[in-house]
Amino acid sequence: MALRLALKVDVDTDRGTREGVPNLLADLADVNAPACFLFSLGPDQTGRAITRVFRPGFFKKVSRTSVVQMYGVRTLLNGTLLPAPHIGRRNAAVMRAVRDAGHEVGIHCYNHYRWQDYVQKMTLAEVREEFLAARAEFLRIFGHEARTAGAAGWQSNERSREVYDEAGLLYASDARGAYPFFPRVNGRVFKTLEIPSTLPTFDELIGRAEFPDERIVPHYLSLLRDDRPNVFTLHAEIEGMGKRGLFQALLTACRNAGVEFIRLDELAQRLLEERGKLAVCDQMQAEIDGRSGQLAVQAV
Repeated sequence: MALRLALKVDVDTDRGTREGVPNLLADLADVNAPACFLFSLGPDQTGRAITRVFRPGFFKKVSRTSVVQMYGVRTLLNGTLLPAPHIGRRNAAVMRAVRDAGHEVGIHCYNHYRWQDYVQKMTLAEVREEFLAARAEFLRIFGHEARTAGAAGWQSNERSREVYDEAGLLYASDARGAYPFFPRVNGRVFKTLEIPSTLPTFDELIGRAEFPDERIVPHYLSLLRDDRPNVFTLHAEIEGMGKRGLFQALLTACRNAGVEFIRLDELAQRLLEERGKLAVCDQMQAEIDGRSGQLAVQAV
């Protein structure tokens, strides 16, 4: 079976939307690769994420990934010393350009900081309100409801899964895992198909002694499997800005290796045609090497 790779782009910030997204559109066009762009649609309160300093591994990650260089000082002050720009209102034209270029578009979140840092503490009503705000902004920008979503910071639970089911999504991509599945959380099985990220992200590898930049592309190629789809989550602020050259090198290497770039929505449609063959797996919270805190993980 051919190597198949799906690209999922998390767009977290105002600057990432304005600068990183157009860069990625150009780079993807160079290799004729489709991607799924998931947008943060409300206020950019990135600066408030300083509260994560109390999470295990946070300082280690920050020192490795040069957060200030990647995101910029302005972004890291948004929502604290500087007003929080509203991403959807400021960047609707950029978002529509992604759709017009033939890529899939979906919801990352409304308020990235609020979802990533507080969704585990929110009530069902609060989670629903947050996701409804994202759905409304997506509808305003694109003129139709979103068919997919991928949670900020891979933060997912039974309440967010219930809200996804209510929205009638085609699929979601909230977890880290090995293969597509229907998620079971606290004994309850949800109907929205989950297509998890299967590969590590750039920011989980860069800056580590064992992964100098020249080893990262070969490492990714070594991880690709031919018996199931590979899903790589990238970030507009990293692969589209701070590490753009490295991502360009990865795209070129994949093309030269004969990797087939696939769309996540088309993959989901094919999988759902044979729904009976799809596994039900528990979704749990666990740590991932190179990332601080816990996130949604497929139990396999």
